[in-house]
Amino acid sequence: MDRNEILRGIPKVDEVVRAARQILDGLRTDVLAGKINEIPHFEEIVESVVGGQNQSPLHRVINATGIVLHTNLGRAPLAPVAVERVRVAAGGYSALEYDLATGRRGSRMKAVEQQLTELCQTQAALCVNNNAAAVLLTLTALCSGGRVVVSRGELVEIGGSFRIPDVISAGGAILAEVGTTNKVRLADYDGACSMATAALLKVHTSNYRIVGYTQEVGLEELASLAAARDIPLIYDLGGGSLVKLSPHEPTVQEAAQHADIVCFSGDKLLGGPQAGIIVGKAEYIDQIRKHPLYRALRMDKLSLAALEATLKLYIDGAAADVPTISMLTISSEELHAKATTFLTKIKPQNGLFSTEIAETSGQAGGGSLPGEEFPSWAVAITTTVMPLHTLEEALRKHEVPIIGRIHKDKLLLDVRTIDITDFPIIARTLDEIFRGGATNE
Repeated sequence: MDRNEILRGIPKVDEVVRAARQILDGLRTDVLAGKINEIPHFEEIVESVVGGQNQSPLHRVINATGIVLHTNLGRAPLAPVAVERVRVAAGGYSALEYDLATGRRGSRMKAVEQQLTELCQTQAALCVNNNAAAVLLTLTALCSGGRVVVSRGELVEIGGSFRIPDVISAGGAILAEVGTTNKVRLADYDGACSMATAALLKVHTSNYRIVGYTQEVGLEELASLAAARDIPLIYDLGGGSLVKLSPHEPTVQEAAQHADIVCFSGDKLLGGPQAGIIVGKAEYIDQIRKHPLYRALRMDKLSLAALEATLKLYIDGAAADVPTISMLTISSEELHAKATTFLTKIKPQNGLFSTEIAETSGQAGGGSLPGEEFPSWAVAITTTVMPLHTLEEALRKHEVPIIGRIHKDKLLLDVRTIDITDFPIIARTLDEIFRGGATNE
């Protein structure tokens, strides 16, 4: 590497100053909030500033995209009560696998399994570390060596080239695809069944939707066929919501009325931590629980703490306190009022940039509710002193990164996914960028 390349790697003075200012602002906030009683040594503060130049992938960002379950930004933010439960579980010992009543070994899954059976109205439940693991474990435990019948139009691929046919194969089963991409009939499923058939599998196409000249078989009809053939009906629901968010999206409860096994994610429409949840009939759940692969895929104590706290909100009738549900169900009027409040926090200086409230739309994201748009409101920024991509980059590379999007020559900051406590941070960041970095490059 030549010297010029090395020199270019030295952080800009304003970047270092900005990082220092953020650290000191944070200290002042913590002191005023009573969170700390003693200021760290100078060397520790310097180390924090330097460390900020090499940010962790888990560094906090402000999501201003309007995409609620943004996979690249960590999907569902947890409710405050769930965050607190994680803090308590992480900061000390817990009765994770210890029965306090008997003094003997207990089950780490007992509490969340009871919550899930109550909420999903099923006989039994089980949790692993994500939904791909839930589907893999279910197919391995129930279908290894047998044929799994699934519609060709439901052979989905999720992120990372993870495909349903590959999951079936990895589970030791044999794929029997039926129908065509756009049409499948009950007779197709029935004709594919034989003595070697281990299960019917229905996959909710949660990251795309086929429209037009189409036909699919309903869950109730598939359940009748599975019962007649004495095989389980497995439903990979993907997102999995406990409340009705869309006429196109079945709830877990609706799915569990007909399917013998339902698998879904914890960190999508449920609004909890990453988890793979399996609910359904006890005879199948017990079989899945006994498989050796289950232990390799089980959840850790921190995820369990977050999931238990999230599920309790639903049980207590406080689903609106789950950030994902709150963001997906907030009204247009509330969003407009929120955008108006946000606009008052931003003070454009000397005509360097201008702001206005603009109508926009967002998405659920995370492979959920495909094709559905959520009308929203944003603060739109325009400027002539720097290209919009330069402004977007400056916001993205700030000490607290702010992720917006450029649309029709405006930088949009969608308030659906911005917490009101972050309004002052965004306003201050814009002020810093335009005071120190105005350029026409």
